[in-house]
Amino acid sequence: MDASLPADEPLLQARGLCFSRNEEPVFGPLDFELGRGQALLVLGGNGAGKTTLLRVLAGLLAAGAGEVHLAGQPVDRDHLARGSAYLGHLPGHKAELSTLENLEFARALAGAPAGLDLAAALARVGLAGYEDTPARRLSAGQNKRLGLARLGLQRAPLWLLDEPYANLDLEGIALVNRLIQDHVAEGGAVLLTTHGAYAAPPVPVRTLELAPARRPA
Repeated sequence: MDASLPADEPLLQARGLCFSRNEEPVFGPLDFELGRGQALLVLGGNGAGKTTLLRVLAGLLAAGAGEVHLAGQPVDRDHLARGSAYLGHLPGHKAELSTLENLEFARALAGAPAGLDLAAALARVGLAGYEDTPARRLSAGQNKRLGLARLGLQRAPLWLLDEPYANLDLEGIALVNRLIQDHVAEGGAVLLTTHGAYAAPPVPVRTLELAPARRPA
């Protein structure tokens, strides 16, 4: 976590953030902020742009207009990608690699300490005994758990979680909540979307409602 950030400085700030696809507005302009130790729940109907917003904040898509500040500094897509950890709908790991090999690869990408106990990381998400199992042989819920294990290897202060409870049973939902609680307790922040059937995580949560995008005047 960034200990140099003043206590009253938001970790994430967006001002006038917009995105359009094929010249059709998807969301925006949006103004919001997220502080350390907080979670922001993004709400909106199908097609409101919830996933697109997270992909913009992860540096995977370029915003059409507006600016984003991370840790008090204006950032571009590259800085967003390095300052955040994104968990999307797709697993995001290699199907032919084992769970342990996927974590080894993720650890190298994240620059995590080489001595980190990856078997313990798998056990933490309920995948003990699956160290040699290829990801393609995992169930949807187990693949989500592997994604959560990869998330835990990253040192990014900002987590962007798109439907993190999807494909998980009650035990898996409780696991997501524990991981979020631990992250915000360490000074991190979480921006997430959830299906209406799931409650918000048990941490300080604010909401951001995505309304239909406004066309420029």
